[in-house]
Amino acid sequence: MKANVGLFWLLSGFFALSAVLYGVWFYLDDPETFSWIEGRDTVGLWTGLIALGLSAILAGFVAFYLGKVKNAQGGDLPEDTLTAEIDDADPELGHFSPWSWWPIVLGAGIAVIFVGLAVGPWLAMFAFPIVLIAIVGWTFEYYRGYFGH
Repeated sequence: MKANVGLFWLLSGFFALSAVLYGVWFYLDDPETFSWIEGRDTVGLWTGLIALGLSAILAGFVAFYLGKVKNAQGGDLPEDTLTAEIDDADPELGHFSPWSWWPIVLGAGIAVIFVGLAVGPWLAMFAFPIVLIAIVGWTFEYYRGYFGH
């Protein structure tokens, strides 16, 4: 986690520096753009500055959060020590559904919904029940059939 905190702070600084350089470069390319005369094309300036500035802020938020979590955990994780072995980490990573087809059905249904948003709302209307069925099927797949308990 220590490396992640450093990488996100580095990323935040990179985006902040990129935003400043973008503004300077935009000014040097066309100084009259900053005269704020009505009708000048400043959309590219504002789009780039806002996107890079918000990217810097977002990376800073993630770095700050990960830094607080690292300080609150009370010690180094096995990933942060150079002498750690693979077996030093927690072996229980969670429960995953082997041989489950429901994630594929859910992904396909969501993909059809997004295609429907681009093509036409009628397509999303037909895909929405598929998404609901896939969520219910994935949630309750261990209550029936071969893996039921």
